[in-house]
Amino acid sequence: MKHWWILFLLSCCVWQTKAVGIDTLTVYSPSMRKNVDALVLCPAGYSPTKKYPVVYLLHGYSDAWNNGWLKKCDGLEALIDHYEMIVVCPDGGFSSWYYDSPEDPSYKYETFITRELIPAVDSRFGTVADRTGRAVAGLSMGGHGAFYLAFRHQEIFGVAGSMSGGVDIRSFPDRWDIALRLGPQNQYPERWESHTIINMLDLLKPNSLALVFDCGTEDFFYDVNVALHAKLLDRKIPHDFYSRPGGHEWQYWSNAIRYQFVFWDNYFKTNCINNR
Repeated sequence: MKHWWILFLLSCCVWQTKAVGIDTLTVYSPSMRKNVDALVLCPAGYSPTKKYPVVYLLHGYSDAWNNGWLKKCDGLEALIDHYEMIVVCPDGGFSSWYYDSPEDPSYKYETFITRELIPAVDSRFGTVADRTGRAVAGLSMGGHGAFYLAFRHQEIFGVAGSMSGGVDIRSFPDRWDIALRLGPQNQYPERWESHTIINMLDLLKPNSLALVFDCGTEDFFYDVNVALHAKLLDRKIPHDFYSRPGGHEWQYWSNAIRYQFVFWDNYFKTNCINNR
């Protein structure tokens, strides 16, 4: 589904980055017994006395907190400036899939983000410390992770976005280390069923989460995203889904995130208790 008004809005805006503040936040994770890093990107003119909505932006498989979104996404800093949001890019491990792994107890990234990182960010920065001012989004593994975390923690997040997300992992039993987190699919089929997004729609409370996702038509995750869109339509769950030509690549994601920022901004302006 394409929105001409979004295209018009984006075509009319010319942004110039002013000096986005970039901080490294190191948080000790009791659940994993180690320090975990995150980038915190604040808009120009950031003031700790003001409350900003926050987007937790998750990286994909094989990327990292400090070499994914910030270094590879064209225009991210300008978007942060323009929409005056704080963006947090946490370390999700090389291949965590943002699970508390039932196979490997050293991987508890769901607990880290939802119970350890968020309180640390809220205590150190001027944030809207409420679900109405908090989003989670990501690409590929991070797109899966964003929906996984948001579906399971609707009391924490008000809006979730996925770009080229692996929203149905069952078709990829031997890829991207998923079996290291869940165990082999042929041995633990119930884990693969319960840990894939397309099977988690029963968790959604009516009108709780604002959902936006997209995928390029040449992406290997395109079919599973279309299937998720169809299932959401069948259940009459509100969401925005759109697609356009593109593959599993940064050129696509650098464009996709612009649409996502428009969606997040609209949600925050409508729902945020800070009354933007």
